[in-house]
Amino acid sequence: MASTKIMFLDESGDHSLKVIDPQYPVFVLGGVIADAEYARGEMEEHVRRFKLDLFGRDDLILHTADITRTRNGFERLKDDAFRQEVYARLNELMRTLEYTVVACAIRKDKHVLRYQSAAVDPYIFSLEILVERFCFEISNQPGGGRMLVEQRDPTLDRQLMLAWETLKNRGTDYLRAIVVQSRITGLHPRPKQENIAGLQLADLVVSPIGRFVLGKPTHEDWNIVESKLRRRNESYRGAGLVVLPRD
Repeated sequence: MASTKIMFLDESGDHSLKVIDPQYPVFVLGGVIADAEYARGEMEEHVRRFKLDLFGRDDLILHTADITRTRNGFERLKDDAFRQEVYARLNELMRTLEYTVVACAIRKDKHVLRYQSAAVDPYIFSLEILVERFCFEISNQPGGGRMLVEQRDPTLDRQLMLAWETLKNRGTDYLRAIVVQSRITGLHPRPKQENIAGLQLADLVVSPIGRFVLGKPTHEDWNIVESKLRRRNESYRGAGLVVLPRD
């Protein structure tokens, strides 16, 4: 039976080029690639069990901002001992799940400096990079792949779908349109309320990447994400992690 791949997408940072936060002048779009059957089965069960074991409920959405700010169900993390236990178990969860990470990080300040008014929206620019890497990862594998992304507001969702349709119709710098169409069946926005484990995992991997790219202190979660990055000739530079603009 053909094995379909799913790439779950999420971002870290604001994609706006008009106002750039000097403390976090980077935009990261990350993709978590997993076998579709595994993502629907074992991955969902492992994430559900993690929530039940630690919080006694499985309807929580694992979201980095909420975990960090101890809100929306994560208020107990204000207790130091409990917070340390949660982070240790969360790192173990991220380490043991089976997935591959691809990501594009755009240094927005340098992006604007280099391209001025011609600077492309970081989300659209990053999406093309991730579509390429996903196609490379799928190769000629039967079953192909599809992409899932968390719904945002209607305007941003329309822009995203338009960008995807453009990539399908014209291809990328390195892939013809027919290759993209044959390998990826579609991009599908999903509401946060669906509580999809793969989308939550994508949220957890992008922030460590952003800290690494900016040269900020990294933690164990970056070591885990680094070990999951897609590689070519044993290197993830360009294969699993693309940082733009290139120096």
